[in-house]
Amino acid sequence: MAGHSKWAGIKHKKALIDKKRAKRWTKLVREVTVAARLGGGDPAANPRLRSAVLDARSDNVPNDTIERAILKGTGELEGAAYEEITYEGYGPGGVAVLIEAMTDNRNRTVAELRHVFSRHGGSLGETNSVSWMFDRRGYFAIPKEAMDEEKVMELALELGVDDISTEGDEHELYTSFEDYARVREALEGREVPLTAKELAMIPQTSMDVEGEQAARAMRLLEALEDLDDVQNVWANLSVDEATLASA
Repeated sequence: MAGHSKWAGIKHKKALIDKKRAKRWTKLVREVTVAARLGGGDPAANPRLRSAVLDARSDNVPNDTIERAILKGTGELEGAAYEEITYEGYGPGGVAVLIEAMTDNRNRTVAELRHVFSRHGGSLGETNSVSWMFDRRGYFAIPKEAMDEEKVMELALELGVDDISTEGDEHELYTSFEDYARVREALEGREVPLTAKELAMIPQTSMDVEGEQAARAMRLLEALEDLDDVQNVWANLSVDEATLASA
């Protein structure tokens, strides 16, 4: 819908991802460790680890910290045993919410999530209540002032991008999970300015929410993002630019 921003774009526009570098680094390093544990310690053979390492390096996480995280994941160094869990729920206005968490204590994590949902007018849901609405895809945002639509279309065709959106003030590119790291490295190699680059859970359809319900939904999502055990929060929220600017 023209003039609306969806959650993948809202996340970076409103800087809802942790503002504190130390906390952000903790989440990035934890993702490296879990990716290595699940798929092995070779980034070339493990797309998830390759993406995690790229994210950590782009945020200036030291290389030795990344290497230790990989070794902890493969069991070559001792470290905490984190369990990866996905939680699901609903926010104000019926917004579907998907939470990716890594925890060493399930009971603590679910209690914290229930508290945040309750405080912000939402509810924690059952397994598969909303996850079926989302697909994992690569997401990139290019400011329109940096590249015109024709050049972006040419670039998208050249790189084999799955989909492109030119609404708002950014060009948004979408790739498959498998192609994310390749396209990211190609864009960075060409020095294409990116305001966002991540593996995202993209909803198949979006929920347009306005006014106070939109503001409440965004406060819920931000509070969930701020929990230590939460790695990522995804939603099918879509708000108009005026609401986004005032939130």
